[in-house]
Amino acid sequence: MKTLYLDTFSGISGDMFLGLLCDLGLDVEQLKVELAKLPLVDYQLDIQRERRHGIEGCRFSVNHKKDHHHRSWSRIDQMLADSALSARSKELARRFFRRLGEAEAKVHGIDIDDVHFHEVGAVDAIVDLTGAAIGLELLGIDRILCSALPLSRGIGQCAHGALPLPAPATVEILQGRPVYDSGCDKELVTPTGATIVRELAEFSDFPALPLGRVGYGVGGWKLSDRPNLLRGFLYDQEQMPATTGTDEVELLESHIDDSTPEQLGDLLEQLFDAGALDAAYTPLQMKKNRPGQLLKVVCRPSHSRKLATLIMRHSSATGVRSHHCLRYRLERRQATIDTELGTAQVKLLFEGTEFLRLSAEYTDCRRIARRHNLPLQQVYRLVENSAYEKLQQLLKGDPL
Repeated sequence: MKTLYLDTFSGISGDMFLGLLCDLGLDVEQLKVELAKLPLVDYQLDIQRERRHGIEGCRFSVNHKKDHHHRSWSRIDQMLADSALSARSKELARRFFRRLGEAEAKVHGIDIDDVHFHEVGAVDAIVDLTGAAIGLELLGIDRILCSALPLSRGIGQCAHGALPLPAPATVEILQGRPVYDSGCDKELVTPTGATIVRELAEFSDFPALPLGRVGYGVGGWKLSDRPNLLRGFLYDQEQMPATTGTDEVELLESHIDDSTPEQLGDLLEQLFDAGALDAAYTPLQMKKNRPGQLLKVVCRPSHSRKLATLIMRHSSATGVRSHHCLRYRLERRQATIDTELGTAQVKLLFEGTEFLRLSAEYTDCRRIARRHNLPLQQVYRLVENSAYEKLQQLLKGDPL
């Protein structure tokens, strides 16, 4: 088992991710052999050593003739399904493009089958995402951890015209994931980079371990305030603990007695958007017989100051208490399964290496329930029953 930690101080894109994998030892010739199994023509891979702010890494790019074809999501999915790629690479590449397709459909207010990709449907993006799936398999990487993502601001140009940064598809893909304002007006996190992270990564601080082997994927921007690099640390199995059932967290608490229910609901949403691991209210009786709420927020220590400030800015709280804690937690693994109503993600929960149970992801179940006008509880049962039927495949990591 190998674990890759992504240090995304300058963002992530599909080509930066592949450059990082090449710098970490991915066999480029083997990658080319696998990519040749796709029915794509008139392109060449250009893999060079480049520097950003004096730091050398691998720059991965795709050279091809200008592509005027706007490929539909269904066409790309069928192309991947019919390819001779390995089952694992094929399944992961299809997951990547489904994630992108669903984001584009949501942004444009259309059905996924009506989505036609422009940038992400071009040859270079197909190569980037499929190459990422292939590269992870060739390097034997089983787990990805990732730092919070730096989002840009400003206006970018694309096939649709001028779009705000971060791109709407990127925003949709990263819902509920920890991000921060980079202060940069260049696109640092692209939809393809966001897709890789959203589909595979667990957000985390640096592992409390001796540093693993380091590599750098070089991006296309030459920025004055930071090197445009994606840094990654590769940990082998013997470096990782057999079970990582504990981590350090911060517990924030505050008594709130004169905020409206609307304000409290909005605050909870903002806390999760800003990176809170968990947050909840508990009713309590306060001074002068006032009913109030005890707000508790669990977060990573690096996020505590930002979240405490947010609490005081967006509620009537005038202070926040902070406690450093050790958190015991089950290990989890994400998996995507097919059901009769569509695809959905489930979480598999483990105590060390022992499987305990699984649970369906709320956002996917809600999407399916609304699309088919079904009770949410019924969709939960359907998804979880489907997952248990395929449990042995899930535990082996086989594609479904």
